[in-house]
Amino acid sequence: MPTTETSTAGPGTTGLRRRWAGPDSPRYKWIALSNTTLGVLMATMNSSIVLISLPAIFRGIHIDPLQPGNISYLLWMIMGYMLVTAVLVVTLGRLGDMYGRAKIYNAGFAVFTMASILLAVEPLGGGGGAMWLIIVRVLQGIGGAMLMANATAILTDAFSADRRGLAVGINAVAAIGGSFIGLLVGGVLSEVDWRLVFWVSVPFGVIGTIWAYLSLHDTNVRRSHKIDWPGNITFAIGLILLLVGIVYVIQPYGGHAEGWTNPFVLGCLGVGLLTLGGFCLIETRVNQPMFNLRLFRIPAFAFGNVATLMSSLSRGGLQFMLIIWLQGIWLPLHGYDYSETPLWSAIYMVPLTVGFLGAAPVAGWLSDRFGARMFATGGLLVVAVTFGGLLLLPTDFIYWQFALILFVSGIGAGLFASPNMTGVMNSLPPDQRGAGSGMLSTLQNSGMALSIGVFFSTLIAGLAATMPGALFAGLTQQHVPATVATNVANLPPVGTLFAAFLGYNPMQQILGPQVLAQLPPSNAATVVGKQFFPQLVADSFHHGLVIVFLTAMAISLIGAIASLFRGGRFVYDEPPRRELDRSDVFSDRSVGPVEFTTPDPRFLARVAERRRGVARR
Repeated sequence: MPTTETSTAGPGTTGLRRRWAGPDSPRYKWIALSNTTLGVLMATMNSSIVLISLPAIFRGIHIDPLQPGNISYLLWMIMGYMLVTAVLVVTLGRLGDMYGRAKIYNAGFAVFTMASILLAVEPLGGGGGAMWLIIVRVLQGIGGAMLMANATAILTDAFSADRRGLAVGINAVAAIGGSFIGLLVGGVLSEVDWRLVFWVSVPFGVIGTIWAYLSLHDTNVRRSHKIDWPGNITFAIGLILLLVGIVYVIQPYGGHAEGWTNPFVLGCLGVGLLTLGGFCLIETRVNQPMFNLRLFRIPAFAFGNVATLMSSLSRGGLQFMLIIWLQGIWLPLHGYDYSETPLWSAIYMVPLTVGFLGAAPVAGWLSDRFGARMFATGGLLVVAVTFGGLLLLPTDFIYWQFALILFVSGIGAGLFASPNMTGVMNSLPPDQRGAGSGMLSTLQNSGMALSIGVFFSTLIAGLAATMPGALFAGLTQQHVPATVATNVANLPPVGTLFAAFLGYNPMQQILGPQVLAQLPPSNAATVVGKQFFPQLVADSFHHGLVIVFLTAMAISLIGAIASLFRGGRFVYDEPPRRELDRSDVFSDRSVGPVEFTTPDPRFLARVAERRRGVARR
């Protein structure tokens, strides 16, 4: 079946939208940048704003998330949004290639805004209220996936190759900086009313929806393709099963601290990996694949995506472990009530955000001139060094040392993010940018989701080795009955971690009022005091952190090595529209006409050979 092309550039745009700013207007690229930055900021901020507000949310719907039957509600409130965005961004990016990126992006704004309203007016309570929030969060995740899948592609279309780095850098600041800003905003608003954490997105969503409709246009070449149903279905099933398995690894099973022996977990992981393998096989056989795997023949694209996955894995581990470290150990040791720790942990992590916000736009601008490899590789090396710095800190650290390490880590993340994203997008043919942007977002979101399983399970393994003995000794010294102390010591560490993570006093929550009432008043006050639990488990926690940070350092180094192999600056040469035929994208002979800005004569010879091949066709 022949492939037909439809251009959606300026001449076909009329009416109010044309007068606002047509795609040929010099200011259009800045309108596209500001609108996509707002959309990406809103989508990414929403993940962390809910994360930090979970204690207030669960109190608001009158449910104890630490009860054994309710821990699944907690996990799915954290993971549901992240999972659906990871699963759908490639499909929605491909649909943007086919039907128009601005259309899918605009619809994403509307869906996200409607879901925010439904979350804010949640009418139920208890388990029903938790299910309402989880289901609507999934709907909100669909809107977020529409935004993230097409935002980078819209920017790449709007900006020329020599200006994309700065634009993508600003967008990357919004994407990653939003996750840190959400911690602060959620911490403040949840102290007033938990519903405000959802209402805050509504005015931005309404403005963004109207603004996107009036100002954004489809400037890419659209092609009539059949939807790759087998590819879409196998990709969705495989990734869902894999991420669900990772979620339930965190939960204890059969007397073990983790769920690695749970048949359901093993089945999800095994079937998920097999299904994703089937997806890759399908994509090499169909004529019009959901995602063109031949693009991985481009080193800048392939190794840039590997580096993206490694960076997301290490960054996710850093964010979650630092929150637990601050909320469970350091802040209580310094006199903060557990109910205050979610907000203050966000405040004390501000240096990480400052370093990132300062480095990302500058690195993006410089990568337009010098290419992505130097900045992206160096950034991940800096991040790896900062994990080593965190290893050297004691559990009860001096704050300025901690803040300095976070600031440098933020600089490293900023050096990596925007040059890497620009390098990946520059390497793509124009009609593959939606799918490529979707794959990049999938790896970012999947890496964050996987990091929860990887680093939580790693930390739990470290705690399980030493924490039971420390808990038993400390509790019996305070005259807690030996049978009670044994039961507490044998509890899965994940319960204690979640208690600290949600701003609860772990000992008060675990022992309960009946046991505390039987203790002498002075001992009861000591057990539920701010410093008893962190002093008791500090050594065990540090043992777990050492394993976590060593793992994160290794992952960052792997990402740096992958980034090094991306090659020199690579920009896909955008020829006239008539040259963008099926053979340019799907032929085994060539991914398309390319341009290497490098003095190496071997690369220049390859460029000339490919261009002669295009001319002959």
